[in-house]
Amino acid sequence: MEKFQAVLDWYLKHHRALSYGLVTLLTAGGERIFSAVVFQCPCTAAWNMAYGLVFLLVPALVLFLLGYVLSARTWRLVTGCCRRARSARWRCCSGLRRVRVCAELTGAAAVAPLTWVAVALLGGSFYECAASGSSDVALHLCGGQDEDCRAQLPLVPCGKAEAAKVQDFLPVLRAQSQVTGWLLIAAVIVGLLICTCVSRCLSPVSFLQLKFWKIYLEEEEKILKSQATEHATELAKENVKCFFEHSRPRQLNTPSIKDWQQISSLYTFNPNGQYYSLLHKYVNRKEECDSIRSSEGDAVIPVLGFVDSPGITSTPQL
Repeated sequence: MEKFQAVLDWYLKHHRALSYGLVTLLTAGGERIFSAVVFQCPCTAAWNMAYGLVFLLVPALVLFLLGYVLSARTWRLVTGCCRRARSARWRCCSGLRRVRVCAELTGAAAVAPLTWVAVALLGGSFYECAASGSSDVALHLCGGQDEDCRAQLPLVPCGKAEAAKVQDFLPVLRAQSQVTGWLLIAAVIVGLLICTCVSRCLSPVSFLQLKFWKIYLEEEEKILKSQATEHATELAKENVKCFFEHSRPRQLNTPSIKDWQQISSLYTFNPNGQYYSLLHKYVNRKEECDSIRSSEGDAVIPVLGFVDSPGITSTPQL
């Protein structure tokens, strides 16, 4: 049991990195399966480019959208936003914050699609098919040669080009694809490194306080889920009991709609009160003002984006 608890604690500590690693592995594995089993280049001038680009980009688009859907921060941002948008104060105070959060969400959601595109380019199949149907690529490769070269270029991915010189373009197309793939990987790694360094440099708290902050959020999430389950069970039992006994329910202290809204919005950091979550902020400030969503000095800090990620459930149930 102790070993299991140790494994669980290790997972909770590194779950973010493990999640990204698992997504990357599944995406790379899925691309390999698609490339080997599903993908069959038509080898015609009319379809090669469209067919190759669909396999290269459409799965990436699907993964990108799934990245938004499976993010808890997405639903914190959009749930009830139409109702909140009626408030002029909310529009003025939160517009820039929402743009920053959307940018962070986009970066996180781009991990899987960029992995797909990079692995697909390293494999070369999708690019070879698409490029062989491109008139611009044909003009570049077949420059100075007869028209037969352009006519046979779409047959290269299938190995059916009759002219040996035309079939020799296959390694060239594969090399272009792989070079592009490695350049994409390098650009992503450099961009990720720069963004991480900048966000850490601008961090309002120290390294050890960030570690403590994450531990606090993990414990708060577990306790919140446990207490919510216990309270919901008690409320359900009371309502069912009253239904069958035709009695009046006893009063249970359930948070109001306003209370839930207060702890469900986006987290903002204020150096005057270093609250570790919206629940922490709500408990300490609910007597001071009616709203904890925005006040002078509040700001969205990229390095603190993990505060919005935990919740009673980590992914929305749609």
